[in-house]
Parts: sequence; structure tokens; C-alpha cells
Amino acid sequence: MRRLRRLRVVARRERRRGRRYQPHFQLNQIGVTSLAALCAVLLLGLLSLWSGQVLIAAPLGASCVLLFGYPATPLAQPRNIVLGNVLGALVGVALVSVAGQGPVVLALAVALTIVLCQQLRCLHPPAGGMAFLAVYLKVGWGFLLFPVLSGSVLLVLLAWGFSRWVPGAQPYPRHWL
Repeated sequence: MRRLRRLRVVARRERRRGRRYQPHFQLNQIGVTSLAALCAVLLLGLLSLWSGQVLIAAPLGASCVLLFGYPATPLAQPRNIVLGNVLGALVGVALVSVAGQGPVVLALAVALTIVLCQQLRCLHPPAGGMAFLAVYLKVGWGFLLFPVLSGSVLLVLLAWGFSRWVPGAQPYPRHWL
């Protein structure tokens, strides 16, 4: 009985601590940001179909979560999104061309991406996913341009335009470089 009571006290304390730490979003903000992400991913998909170029990859969806869901975070700024995703893809493609494919190469790609992004001050969590994807799919050098660089730049431009034109959208970006 005592242990159960102690567990409840600890759970209550952790819940309060989490509520203070996590960002709080208003209902209208949730609607605006989810609509923005829906439109951005849809537009990238439609542009891909229209142009015949692949402009979208799974980590770009994760970039949308940061970009539209919490644009004030340093991890969602243009430098972080573009440079982080390109570095992740570059590391992944380079490792594939040098070391091939496998679990060690996957792990090394993610770890090297984190090191480079931290050193260059452009940490972006989906960049690790981009490195992972590049190794897992064993992609070529063209992957850097389509979808990584083009998709990242388009997402940043869409977020910038969205923050200017849609009432209720959070300002974006805080800084460009």
C-alpha cells in the first residue's frame, strides 16, 4: 500500500514537471499548423508528380513537424533544415559509396550526421533520418539534389510564405543563417 501511494506521488510530480516543460498550443494554432503541414506535403507530392522529380522523402515529413508545429525552435530554422538535411544525405551517400550497406554503416551515418550538425551548429533531428534513409535505400549522389536540397528549400519557402500570409500563423523564421 505504501509503495502504491509513493508511486502515485512520483507520477503526479512528474506529470506537473512535464506540463511546465512542454509547450502549450492554442486550439486555433493547432488547426493552422496542421493545415499548413498538410498543404506543404501535398504541394511537394503534387510538384513531384508534375515535374517527374522526386521532391519528397520521409524525413521531410518529420521536418514539417518541427517547421509548422513549433517554428520558434532553433531546430526548425532554415539553416538547420536545409544544411542539416543536406549534411545527413551527404554523409549517407558518401558512406554508401565507400563502405556499402549494413547495420554498422547505418549507425555510422547517423552518428556522423549528429557530429557534423553539432559542429556546424545546424542540428536538425530529421537529418539523422535522412542519413539513415540514404544508406538503407543505397541511393546515389542525385539524392542530394532531388529530393533533399530541393524539398528542404521548398519547405522553408512554404513556411516563410505561410507565416506571412495566413492569419494566426507563428512568425518564421527567427533567423535565416
